[in-house]
Amino acid sequence: MTILQPSSALGRTMAVAMGTLRVLTVAEEGPVQLLDSLDALREALAKGLLLWADLDISADTAIAQKVLNGVFAFHPLTVEDALTPEPNPPKLDDHGEFIFIIFHALTSYTPFVDVTTQELCLYLGPNYLVSSHSGPVEALEAIWQRCLKDGLPLRRGPEWLLHAVLDRLVDDYLHYIDAMEESLDRLEMEALEGREAKLLDRILQLRGNALRLRRLTIPQRELLWRLSHPEFPALVRPEANIYFRDIYDHLVRIEYLIESLRELTDGALHTYLTVISNRLNEVMKVLTAMATIFLPLTLISSVYGMNFIHHVWPPFNSGWGFPAVMAAMAALGLVMALFFRRRRWL
Repeated sequence: MTILQPSSALGRTMAVAMGTLRVLTVAEEGPVQLLDSLDALREALAKGLLLWADLDISADTAIAQKVLNGVFAFHPLTVEDALTPEPNPPKLDDHGEFIFIIFHALTSYTPFVDVTTQELCLYLGPNYLVSSHSGPVEALEAIWQRCLKDGLPLRRGPEWLLHAVLDRLVDDYLHYIDAMEESLDRLEMEALEGREAKLLDRILQLRGNALRLRRLTIPQRELLWRLSHPEFPALVRPEANIYFRDIYDHLVRIEYLIESLRELTDGALHTYLTVISNRLNEVMKVLTAMATIFLPLTLISSVYGMNFIHHVWPPFNSGWGFPAVMAAMAALGLVMALFFRRRRWL
């Protein structure tokens, strides 16, 4: 095993390059180690050391297949789920010696673009946690750096490491929903102020994102419910159940917030449509008043436009006839406009 010299910040930590696989091991009182070979991984697993094997399958799945099938001998169906490029819904499968979890990490944090997630597969065993994902996961990287410092939370046990990972992922959901609520408040103000630039599109975008989050939250809430109860005593110690219950409570809150967001987006949409309808009514009122004003003027001009002998229709037989008719039409239009104005129809 090739070992790089530890930095002063890491103290007794030993770090190695692993490519698409990185393995962190720790004894109860020993230093943190990063291994660089499958043989070292097998040896650590045989010794019962606490370990975290993290697989990035974005570039190559060959090493992942060797680790999942060869070293750990996981069930083929779970390996297929972990390595398939097609997305899988969140779930928890109990396989006796280990449990298999699929959880979705948020990868987009902008409310006005489609919410996207990254599938994270987790294997929890008696002394290990194996994570598999395609591409970097910000939450995993943050916890990896924590483990490098002092071995925590892995040193307490793999279930505590699983708790730290899931807790960080769920916190990201809460932050995203907070951003959605702030954006929705701004949209409501814009709707009331009459600013319509792509307002409807943004409201519908928020509503669609809320629906997508809800479809993810429900199954993820259910799997946290199972982890918060003594269903897996050999893998999750009783003292850890209550901490998983805390994450479950967060997901219940997230589901409640999502329902509130749906109601708020409906309210914002109703506000937008009401403002648009009122504005359309104002336009139609003005157009109707103008049409009403011009109706008698059109009638007069039509009558005087009929092809009769001039002396039949006074005062066309005089020099001031045409100006007199035009003045009468203008006066009639002005009187009607003032009347509509007085009645607040204009």
